[in-house]
Amino acid sequence: MFDRERKTLLVQQIKPQETYEWFLQKHYAKRIPPITYAFGLFDNNNLIGVITYGSPPSRSLCVGLCGEKHSDVVLELNRLCLQNNDNNQASFIISHSLKLLPKPKIVVSYADTSMGHVGYVYQATNFIYTGLSAKRTEWREKNSNKHSKTISQKVSLDERKINTEKYEIVDRPQKHRYVYFCGSKTQKKSFMRDLNYDILPYPKGDNKRYDSGDAVNTQMVMF
Repeated sequence: MFDRERKTLLVQQIKPQETYEWFLQKHYAKRIPPITYAFGLFDNNNLIGVITYGSPPSRSLCVGLCGEKHSDVVLELNRLCLQNNDNNQASFIISHSLKLLPKPKIVVSYADTSMGHVGYVYQATNFIYTGLSAKRTEWREKNSNKHSKTISQKVSLDERKINTEKYEIVDRPQKHRYVYFCGSKTQKKSFMRDLNYDILPYPKGDNKRYDSGDAVNTQMVMF
């Protein structure tokens, strides 16, 4: 069944702004991440999912993966959003979008434990598992899911410290960290040799699926 339906699927690059409605209406984070490359999953010319890659949130992450000399080729797979996620569409858009990225690239992505995610889709697409992100704290707006980066950009540290009824410091949820190398055999060997994390067995557990409940209007695209 999947093989027959897969023949109608296509992944191609799209404009970053074509993903905004998906991320603001359907993705649980309700935020638009930094986007360098965006790709759409099409079924008979209907856009049924999107995936984006962008600059990681910190320079230290870029350097920390495989060292300074490879830091300028690091990308984060920072959003994946599908209309229904039928018939392994998540692994389909990931694997095909990775092939469309310019090479060489080191791709890092995270499975959010606070959302019940284990990262099985990354395991299915042959990412390397390198363990959990470090334990850290962050500022949050009480009774809100606003990200700490959003708070820090709009609210000064002094205001956060004074207004303790509205803001608080909480433990940042740890995330499963996955890494994928894109490039020639020689480039991949170089990345693997310089990888600063241990390669660990894939984690297991119950993987929760999420859906914001909001459908996104699919688009017809003429090629």
